[in-house]
Amino acid sequence: MKQDRIAQTSQRMASVTMLLLIAMLAFNIGSWLFPDVFALFSEVSNAATSLGINPASLPAWQLLGAVILSVIPFLALGYGLYQLRALFKRYASGEYFSPEAAILLGRVGRSIAWWVVLGVLCQPLSSVWLTILRGTGHRVVTIGVGTDEVVSLFIAASITVIARILQRASEVDAENRQFV
Repeated sequence: MKQDRIAQTSQRMASVTMLLLIAMLAFNIGSWLFPDVFALFSEVSNAATSLGINPASLPAWQLLGAVILSVIPFLALGYGLYQLRALFKRYASGEYFSPEAAILLGRVGRSIAWWVVLGVLCQPLSSVWLTILRGTGHRVVTIGVGTDEVVSLFIAASITVIARILQRASEVDAENRQFV
């Protein structure tokens, strides 16, 4: 009975994870393409709004570049969410301590770390890209690392360590099964 509940919950989490992945990318791109609409019902912001720039006023090439720069970190996180979805599917089928499950969990941790690193790197690139048409002395480079990034990196490292522990546990389990 308990296993059925875990399987059902894992299956639901796999579905929710996919929805989160799609929503995350849609909200990011939507905040650039339809900034007024997204500002009405959400606190969604992007590099342009933080610099006081209306994305609708940007030339198409600049807007496209800004969208691409903002999507890059989300692609790393999206890969992690996809791996998390695959992990939940394994859990739904009863594979709790398999080496493959540990590998998937490790990928989730590394993806979160990449998401943070790419976000920190893309922030100054985005600010330069968005202000490149301004005159000399009016261009902006923003750089920021805050507690959110530090905590996210800590969580990523913790998930990666837990994944290695689970991988070692599955190896020990396999060795023990050979003796029985």
